[in-house]
Amino acid sequence: MRKLAMVVLVFLIGVGLVLVWSCATVKKIESGHVRDEALVAGRDAASFPAADEDYFHDMDYGITESPEAVRAALDPYVPGISAQDAVKRAVRGRNNWIVWTAGNDRFWDQLSRKFSLGTIDLLRTISTHPSLPHGRPDRWKYYGVVNEPCFRKPTGPRSDRYGLWLDERVSGPDCGPDPFENEQRYPGVKIGARGKNIPTGSFYGYATGIVGLRLFPNPDFDEKAAQHWDAEKYYKDPAYYNDKNLVKPYRVGMSCGFCHVGPNPSNPPTDPENPTWANLNSNPGAQYFWVDRIFVWNPDEKSFASQLFNTSRPGALDTSFVSSDMINNPRTMNAIYNLGPRLVQGLKWGSEPLAGGERDNKQFQDYDFVPASSPVMGLYDPNTHTARVPHVLKDGSDSVGSLGALNRVYINIGLFSEEWTLHFIPLVGGPSTSPIRIADAEKNSSYWKATEEQSPDVALFFLAASPPDLLKNAPGGTAYLTGDSAQLNRGKEVFAERCARCHSSKLPEKAFTDFFRPGSIGPNYLKSWDDYWKWTKTAEFKDQMKQIVMRDDFLKDNAMTTEARVPVTLLETNACSPLATNALAGNIWDNFSSSAYKSLPAVGKVQIQDPFTYQTSWYDMPGGGRGYTRPPSLCSLWSTAPFLLNNTVGVFKWTGSVPDRMESFNDGITQMLWPEKRKGNMTAATLSGKQHPGWIDRTPNQSYLTASAGYLPRVFSGVSGVLEKLHPNLISDGNIKIGPIPTDTPINLISNIDLEKKWDVAKLIVAIANDLDALPPNATDEQARNVFRPLVPKLLEVSKCRDFVVNKGHYFGTDFLPASEGEPGLSDADKKALIEFLKTF
Repeated sequence: MRKLAMVVLVFLIGVGLVLVWSCATVKKIESGHVRDEALVAGRDAASFPAADEDYFHDMDYGITESPEAVRAALDPYVPGISAQDAVKRAVRGRNNWIVWTAGNDRFWDQLSRKFSLGTIDLLRTISTHPSLPHGRPDRWKYYGVVNEPCFRKPTGPRSDRYGLWLDERVSGPDCGPDPFENEQRYPGVKIGARGKNIPTGSFYGYATGIVGLRLFPNPDFDEKAAQHWDAEKYYKDPAYYNDKNLVKPYRVGMSCGFCHVGPNPSNPPTDPENPTWANLNSNPGAQYFWVDRIFVWNPDEKSFASQLFNTSRPGALDTSFVSSDMINNPRTMNAIYNLGPRLVQGLKWGSEPLAGGERDNKQFQDYDFVPASSPVMGLYDPNTHTARVPHVLKDGSDSVGSLGALNRVYINIGLFSEEWTLHFIPLVGGPSTSPIRIADAEKNSSYWKATEEQSPDVALFFLAASPPDLLKNAPGGTAYLTGDSAQLNRGKEVFAERCARCHSSKLPEKAFTDFFRPGSIGPNYLKSWDDYWKWTKTAEFKDQMKQIVMRDDFLKDNAMTTEARVPVTLLETNACSPLATNALAGNIWDNFSSSAYKSLPAVGKVQIQDPFTYQTSWYDMPGGGRGYTRPPSLCSLWSTAPFLLNNTVGVFKWTGSVPDRMESFNDGITQMLWPEKRKGNMTAATLSGKQHPGWIDRTPNQSYLTASAGYLPRVFSGVSGVLEKLHPNLISDGNIKIGPIPTDTPINLISNIDLEKKWDVAKLIVAIANDLDALPPNATDEQARNVFRPLVPKLLEVSKCRDFVVNKGHYFGTDFLPASEGEPGLSDADKKALIEFLKTF
């Protein structure tokens, strides 16, 4: 009977894998023939006009309250623009950023009920029910999301929200009505139950009390769903809410602002749980965002899924966690500082050819309001189909034009999910992926076309409202700045010699005329980079760079990044980010990366370490776009710690106050310049031969791969009782519970399994299930390790990223840089001088 039950279980697993793997073929047939909800309801893009109420006027240093200031900021890019038009466009752009969700409430509902098996539930994230341990009173501290001003904790279930415990709006002289909820001016999409037994609402939804999350009536909430709905059971009864068929009265939509609006570093709130709009900026990035707490509403320390999300440190998110490339790769959410200088920097770069679907991206040329004399018109040449672009994504793959890069973000958070999710399996990724085509979105998505129409205004808003947040302007900030002019000047010299070559948009002209010229991006890029890097070590470069850095206007309009793509072989940072595959040819974001990106050469070998023995070996980085990281901007560096692309270096402090930001900065910058002070649970090797404490994310205790019965096929419930008796390590209380995975297992050893290696993975899964099944009930860690140990080589063979050390790399200015670089480490005095200069950015 036990063998028979195992056969049944393996059969069910096999059937599941076959269905998963075959769905890609089915999806390709459907792709290009589905329409979004708006188009199905007969709505075109023109029926979604951009909101022009300046509701957020106190934000971003109150920039929109000064029409002349906005005009002056935009005039270099839109010559002759009037103050009235400048403010109107900036206001519309900010409104889009903060409240426009483009119909993605459908996606987040699907993700909750269908794809995440109930792990993700944003309707709970926005709730403050007595049964939930966290809510509005400690939402900032626990979740790191921004409480919207003019709301308070609910006093009870809301009758106007079907008994849900959602934030209540307060009235007062500074708290007028939310104009975006105006159903008459912004009528919602009437589809399904909307407009029948549930209101239609506005296409901007209702405010939730959290900036960037909006509430929408659920079109699936018909009479049957309404009769079944019980808010108290939804909060309290697992048998009720763990049901893939449960229809909730509302869906939650997400705007870009959810991941980008944050407290103003130079004007922080007195109480971070209760900011005013004047305390908030649109561009810092969600530096305090706890991904694991936001997207795992009911964390379980024994759930492997919870432990996987825990690898995202505050302020870091794997932007491919939905459109998964099967590589766990949490990265910082990008701040948007000094957008104008970044666009100007793009004009200097070698052009990136666009071909095929890449050419379907909108450019500034497509909009009549941008005059031919505007410098942004030079960012794209329609005759040669080449783009000159700044980069935002860590790997520089968003290389099709600034507007195309911006529009891709909306798809990534769920726009046109009817089509997007046909090209991969959400949260799983492969085993087969295909590009989402812009041409299909143009044809079948009114939300997409409306987003395209509004994205230039978003760009103009950031051209007007993305200045650095300076420490000298923050409360008490001057106390952290040196008064020693000699030390500060030495810091400038050090920066010129060691840092500016990657972290300044102001460079000697030769950088662009001799190295990064047209034709240098693509197959020839690595030679251009190597030649440039060698030149930056010469006296010629350093002397010229010192002159530039010493100028009084060096920091003015400086993007503080070259936007170059730097080989990871030089950086020595974790290789998982530059191994990302979504932007490669034929993959999900194929239409949103340039042909030049796709033809970048391989960078060579990187050193990796066995996660158990720590022995080093070499891994050949593949080409075609992978292998590079663009330098982050150092604007407002004092306010952005912890450091590295995954926020692993430096202590995290949650308040956002100036003293706490400075404590994080001092700790982080110390670890960056003195790597031996980094935190670790192992010993990380470097190409210099030196070692420092390194960190590998591991399971903190025994864990399990779980799935509640309510989300599984009905056939499973019919046999689960028998299976549980015979296989207690695989089934528990009628739910899937595969394990135990032993304590201290490297999390990425499991999360980075390459599902494209179909049959190797299938055999491995069956082997793991069979070996775990042989363990006694309540197996010890040692017993579980005896099962896993022989499987480690097989797991590494099917891994898409075998680099597990997350806090290594960026050894410039230290003794950990290889001797072959010919640059000895800085003295302690020079490091301290450099730090003083970095504080002024």
